[in-house]
Amino acid sequence: MAYHEGVRLAEPPATGTAETTDDLLERQRLRESSARSYPRRLPIALVEGRGTTVRDHQGREYLDCLAGAGALALGHRHPVVVQALREVLDEGTPLSTLDLPTPVRDRFVEQLFAVLPEPLRDGRLLFCGPTGADAVEAAVKLARTATGRSGLIAFGGAYHGMTQGTLALTGRKAVKEPLGALLPDVHHLPFPTAFRSPFGVDDGDGAAMAGRLVEWALTDDLSGIATPAAVIAEPVQGEGGVQPMPAAFAATLRRATSAAGTVLIADEVQTGLGRTGELWASEAIGLDPDVLVLSKAVGGGLPLAVIVHRGELDGWQPGAHAGTFRGQTLALAAGAATIREVVRGGMAQRAREAGRRLTEGLVAVAAGDPRVGHVRGRGLMVGAELVDPGVVDADGVPVPDGWLAGKVQAEMLRRGVIVEVGGTHDAVVRFLPPLVITDDEIDRVVDAFGGALRAVHAESGEEAER
Repeated sequence: MAYHEGVRLAEPPATGTAETTDDLLERQRLRESSARSYPRRLPIALVEGRGTTVRDHQGREYLDCLAGAGALALGHRHPVVVQALREVLDEGTPLSTLDLPTPVRDRFVEQLFAVLPEPLRDGRLLFCGPTGADAVEAAVKLARTATGRSGLIAFGGAYHGMTQGTLALTGRKAVKEPLGALLPDVHHLPFPTAFRSPFGVDDGDGAAMAGRLVEWALTDDLSGIATPAAVIAEPVQGEGGVQPMPAAFAATLRRATSAAGTVLIADEVQTGLGRTGELWASEAIGLDPDVLVLSKAVGGGLPLAVIVHRGELDGWQPGAHAGTFRGQTLALAAGAATIREVVRGGMAQRAREAGRRLTEGLVAVAAGDPRVGHVRGRGLMVGAELVDPGVVDADGVPVPDGWLAGKVQAEMLRRGVIVEVGGTHDAVVRFLPPLVITDDEIDRVVDAFGGALRAVHAESGEEAER
């Protein structure tokens, strides 16, 4: 054993040690906070990843349709990312420089600006802390500074992070209620959804009604809501159950915020860089934000978060938003390489085609199964909402079935496919595979979903007979 001043140091297991996945999960349980979440639904320990595939501690391979919650646009260990990281290490570039410039940092900035939506290419970029939540916090601070106002409008079903500030903007109540007061002066409005509409109507009418509410909140002197500093929205709500924003609602949102002098923030932490079949999901629906929030894929799978905003908002004093890891060098290199490869390889178009195949496949294997209430999404951001067909809500829509989604997730894992769940009661099975997924792999994912549905149905029938 190795010791240092009486302290026992951890050492790697000896060659041939029969260490099981259960051993690793148990040590994690004993040492790490109970806030950990993924190992509870996905009880595996990963040791290798390449492309769309990961291998666990016991040698089993899985198709990874979680992909770091969408962070791994090019999958695991893509050659262009690995090469970029090796070059940084070989060149001896400092790995952390706060916000001092480096050639690596400069290349990332130039690469990003070359592919931004046209209205933002003359804007400004701010490197934030390494998470999307910190970037959302920065966007809020920027809007408040620029407008001199404090209020914020977000939407039901939204997810913007887990800090005190971003939780105030997030829709899910369960994670907020134990904490008491959060960021003040935040208002939530309904988000138009194509299934289980908050208005009890179909998508087209729901989008119009949601738009009217936004206009009322921002422009009616009797709305009770002081003109806010910002409105923040996701072009596709991810954690909220894969809810795409209708283009008509995006147009209303842009028009209303412009009329009110309110900053429009697009949270593209999960949708950005090709995920939805377009390079930027907000651009595809005409949202035209004043501030674009980016993380996940833009760092090539490494921690990196930025906001890009219109130049006229840049009224901050030096140091108004700071942090130690504002553009860590390895992440900058990985991010620049990923942006280049996504554009060069036509990955957005590939996501659009692959997403169509995935969606159509899920619909086909679920045909005639009333437990699959709705399949939706954009590009390779797809969700299948599972329901209890025997129980309907006041609008006659079957209620979400989180138990079933959890069982399907577990069955898909047994079939070698990793998926996530989200939405109301975690009843939406979510698919976020790398953009490099092949047609054959998509078909395997679809087959696993269909097989999982059948297996859970059979298991439920056996339990009922017992």
